[in-house]
Amino acid sequence: MSDQDAEWPELHGAAGVPLEGDVNGVEGFDVLAPGIQHHVVNTLGWPGLRPLQEQAAEPLVRGEDALLLAPTAGGKTEAAVLPVLTRMTREAWQGTSVLYVCPIRALLNNLEPRLSAYTGWLGRRAEVRHGDTTAGQRRRQAADRPDVLLTTPESLESMLVSTTASAQAWFSEVRAVIVDEVHAFAGDDRGWHLQGVLQRIEDIAGRPLQRIGLSATVGNPEDLLRWLQAARDRPGRVIDPGGETPPSDVQLDWVKSLDNAATVIAALHRGEKRLVFADSRRAVEDLALGLRNRDVTTFVSHSSLSVDERRRAERAFAEERDCVITATSTLELGIDVGDLDRCVQVGAPHSVSSMLQRLGRTGRRAGASRNMLFLETGDEDFLRALGLLQLWGEGFVEAVTPPPRPYHVAAQQILGHLLQQRALDEADLDGWFHRQPMVSVEEWRAIRDHMLAQGYLGRDGHLLFVGPMAELRYGGVNYRDIMAVFSADPQMLVLHGRVELGTIDPMVLRTPAEGPRNITLGGRAWKVGHVDWRRHRVYVEPSTAGGRLRWPGSARPMSLELTQAVRRVLLGAELPEVRLTSRAEAKLAEVREEYGGRVAHGAARVLEHAPGGDARWWTFAGARENGSMVAALTRTAPELLERNVSWNDWYLTVHPEATAGALNEAWNAARAQALVESAMLDPMVDERALAEVKFGDMVPPEMLRRQIAGR
Repeated sequence: MSDQDAEWPELHGAAGVPLEGDVNGVEGFDVLAPGIQHHVVNTLGWPGLRPLQEQAAEPLVRGEDALLLAPTAGGKTEAAVLPVLTRMTREAWQGTSVLYVCPIRALLNNLEPRLSAYTGWLGRRAEVRHGDTTAGQRRRQAADRPDVLLTTPESLESMLVSTTASAQAWFSEVRAVIVDEVHAFAGDDRGWHLQGVLQRIEDIAGRPLQRIGLSATVGNPEDLLRWLQAARDRPGRVIDPGGETPPSDVQLDWVKSLDNAATVIAALHRGEKRLVFADSRRAVEDLALGLRNRDVTTFVSHSSLSVDERRRAERAFAEERDCVITATSTLELGIDVGDLDRCVQVGAPHSVSSMLQRLGRTGRRAGASRNMLFLETGDEDFLRALGLLQLWGEGFVEAVTPPPRPYHVAAQQILGHLLQQRALDEADLDGWFHRQPMVSVEEWRAIRDHMLAQGYLGRDGHLLFVGPMAELRYGGVNYRDIMAVFSADPQMLVLHGRVELGTIDPMVLRTPAEGPRNITLGGRAWKVGHVDWRRHRVYVEPSTAGGRLRWPGSARPMSLELTQAVRRVLLGAELPEVRLTSRAEAKLAEVREEYGGRVAHGAARVLEHAPGGDARWWTFAGARENGSMVAALTRTAPELLERNVSWNDWYLTVHPEATAGALNEAWNAARAQALVESAMLDPMVDERALAEVKFGDMVPPEMLRRQIAGR
């Protein structure tokens, strides 16, 4: 975002008046450093600050922690960066004093030109450092550190444990951290990883860091702020200018297939710029190929494309007019792809928050409205879209909940600490875990004892150091595996000549194929030539026919709120904020008839005896809740369940002779028992699930089971 809406109020004191000392009582634009005031007016040409920027300036210049909330393109970056640069100027910060942390590299790359311009106003520098930063760039940065470092938690971890660059030199001058898309971190284990590395950086700096989070609307902003602050006793506030929700044109259509979706997208809104979201890489590729076959200028963006491929696509898309870009959520998180006319959603995201991020991509021009067209290709997606649009119409936004019991991240942080310090007194680690909310001191000690017993740690008196098992298990290529809390599945690099196109799952190349093996990548068709299994490379040539790809992944369970919203629509609730096409109206009538016997007014759950003797208990509670129900009934009334019980977002299978009365009575009894025995509702944990948790081998098995069950 580099421009402002012309309707904002005129600037006051545009010439700028230097402020000394306390800034209490001084508001908005006037609190910013004179050099920033000058460039806001004369370089950016803004007629005024946006409400969020006005409200954030004074508390941030005073050093308060804050959570800044605004829709996409609401000016959050400037609301955080301009006050922090004002502090940098007034307090004469030196060295790398500000960290700007993002969840994805593409967003960092997208932000760098803007932040470089803002820091350049003051004779300062901003630079990016992440996994794509070359060794030469890293050496140059270490010798001449930028004032603002744009980075990821994984790169911070790498810098902390590096044997070639001093963590003390890098982080001793850090004063503030800005966490962009903080909700994306907090709802994931990467958030706990970020908390760990920030605490270690604070220890190096010898001061608490000012913590500023940027987020779209969330359902529990005060909780998210407390999480960001890591339960520290520091001033902090949620800054949400609110205001009227801009008008939105949202439409739902039923098109039956991806090929039909491509036909609709190709026919609609010719001459306009369209961003099409789909929630799988395979769907994105199929749509792109289908659109290109219909002579639509199409670009592609998803995480398995090479960096150069994504950048070329996003740059070209930003410069075109009559075109489409198909994307996964990689383009949901604030990346600027220019001025959009239309947003299309094929399928449905899993949260209102995601929908709002995507919807906010449109309507940025004066007089334009936000818009989103839902194209549904399958029954499951259609039901999810119904529930999502019902929640959106009700004004609901999900709460962000950090994953409970991050024991494996605590184990990773213990190892990271020791790689950073080479050895640590146990009392120092006691104090470290006491200062952050990841796990309790008692829990860390249990993890420590297990790591000692298994050889992941060694001990010399009160000193702890990295043990031989940790070196054996994680020591390859300078402990690279320790840098991230998520696992990257082995992938094959796809090349056309020397040009990297992206990566694919090796299983695509192992399955039998008749005739030439074709794939689709980057929205283009390729014929597979030579496969170099030793170097994990596959060489391709252009083809006239594409082929389906696959990537590792797992199904996302739907939330209780979302499945219950689906239930309300099936029972007759209207979607007042949404326009339905005639095809969608007909499909809605069809699913209401199909599910008529599975939902009922006044009954939360319905027992259905299907032909063939199967019995299903329809709960519309989401897979997590249904998993808890299965666990509780297995413990208290196993005779009511099938021997090979199964469940999903909608129902669980029960014994054909079970009655609704017996099931409800058993479930109510289990819930009552859970009040005194909380583990009653913990889902059963498959032993294979223990092996899939990265760093889970460093956690006592019983603690790991509690972690997985609690999630």
